[in-house]
Amino acid sequence: MPTHSTAATERARLCDTFERVGPDAPTLCNPWLTRDLAAHLVLREHRPDLVVGMWVPLLSERLEREQSDLATNTDWPDLVDRVRSGPPVWHPTQIGLIDEAVNTLEFFIHHEDVLRAEPGFTPRTLDAATEEGVWAALKRMAKLLFRKVDVGLVLAAPGHGRIAVKGPTKRGSVTVTAAPAELALLAFGRRDVADVDIRGSKEAVRVLESAPLGI
Repeated sequence: MPTHSTAATERARLCDTFERVGPDAPTLCNPWLTRDLAAHLVLREHRPDLVVGMWVPLLSERLEREQSDLATNTDWPDLVDRVRSGPPVWHPTQIGLIDEAVNTLEFFIHHEDVLRAEPGFTPRTLDAATEEGVWAALKRMAKLLFRKVDVGLVLAAPGHGRIAVKGPTKRGSVTVTAAPAELALLAFGRRDVADVDIRGSKEAVRVLESAPLGI
């Protein structure tokens, strides 16, 4: 498994947080607890045949059953170790560039899902390498994550640059300004915890705020 990347760093940090908070801590992926989130991450890498249930309704019940079984019947240290050790040798994300493309935001967002669900949470201060990694990943994925937004959209991260996600539409346009981490949280639908500044007409802002975001 790649070890020198934002994806690998956030995987390790998330596992450290898992160990600190335990298996029954809340997450922003309500009603999941940390044990459910960890089980999701294990199945995502080890059982791609099941994970398609996230998008295929006929398979969703089986996915939920397997995830619940894994979360309930696996000792917490073993479950965290499975997340930490990463995918099997045959998995494409064993290749560094693929891991970075696929997993940077997956592990960053889910780490924030745990941290920001804690009582009295305060945002962590990110090192420059993590900020750059999150920004680079967001640039790759922004059009996908905001695809259902029917207004023009620009993401601006001071010190990092701008992403022209969509051109203006008849409903207007908006500019969202924030640190890369906060923009990423917004992109994945974590509106309630994302500290962002949204500028545009009332109609355009309303369209953005009501649009389904994420994958």
